[in-house]
Amino acid sequence: MRLDKYLKVSHIIKRRTVAKETIDKDRIYVNGKLAKPSTNVVENDIITIEYASKTLKIKVLSINEYTSKNDSSSMYEVIGNK
Repeated sequence: MRLDKYLKVSHIIKRRTVAKETIDKDRIYVNGKLAKPSTNVVENDIITIEYASKTLKIKVLSINEYTSKNDSSSMYEVIGNK
């Protein structure tokens, strides 16, 4: 699944356009490499999101095309939050 779509479906970022803009600003890494919106995400990938004052590190647990907001947290595990 594309990175921008995964961030939206998993409700880490609320809108796909916002996810794309964040990726384009070089703030998201997949497995330590700078990501593009079209970067393919698979299970066990590590996604690092750099916000202005903190960094969020998550591990991809599953890939679902659609999910409810309540079930979206089962798609990933937070492994670091600074």
